[in-house]
Amino acid sequence: MPGADIDLRALVGAVSDAADRALTLWAGGQTQVRQWEKVPGHPVCEADLEIDEMLRQSLSLIDPTAGWLSEETADTVHRLDLARVWVVDPIDGTRDYLRGRPGWAVSVALVEHGAVRIGILAAPARNELWLAQSGEGATRNGRTLRAGSRAILPGARVPADQLPRHDRDLIAVHKPNSIALRMAMVAADEADIVATVRWGNEWDVAAAALIAQEAGATVTDALGDPLSFNRPEPTAFGLLCTAPGIHAAATDRLAPRARELLGRG
Repeated sequence: MPGADIDLRALVGAVSDAADRALTLWAGGQTQVRQWEKVPGHPVCEADLEIDEMLRQSLSLIDPTAGWLSEETADTVHRLDLARVWVVDPIDGTRDYLRGRPGWAVSVALVEHGAVRIGILAAPARNELWLAQSGEGATRNGRTLRAGSRAILPGARVPADQLPRHDRDLIAVHKPNSIALRMAMVAADEADIVATVRWGNEWDVAAAALIAQEAGATVTDALGDPLSFNRPEPTAFGLLCTAPGIHAAATDRLAPRARELLGRG
């Protein structure tokens, strides 16, 4: 199996150590770390950078041959020549982190030849560790996950603060700021659909995509096309992560909106 030579125990330990450090800096929601905006509306803080460096050091020991793609590190073309790459978001859900809310996670994926082989989400403020290996299933705190069996779109659960008018036949449920944790909710049958119609980055979704897929969920871009990783421009337009029985109906609803927005661009 690809990635089988990785010391999984060491990898889980490295991610857990980074998550514990992030939790210490978070200090139960009373974080005093310095924060600023990379661009308007996109916050970052000292913890993002410290955890990024901590992971870069520890993961390079686990697989020194793998490239590096992270939200908080300047990208280089070097990774494109490598079979493997670590795809990392040191704190996915920085807004919740800074607000003292628990909806954030450390996200680490090992991508090999464009596919995610190992995905880990550590959400220490929620006491959760999510893990998936390609072909081996997905777990949360050691318990096997299975996506829901919903077969009709109306009534599907969506992590959302509020629903747009044309989606009010769906049901809003609790929404963590971390999109990776929202996708993990689909894997755990705590939600049925997570959808976006904007450009997103690989580090936001790589680990969670494998966790959801290994739990039986279907994960694509907003047009219904499969995701691939370690691309020259590491982005995709939109995301659609659903219980398998509603993916076709969700695509039928979402794809026209995505095409319209792409056309405007």
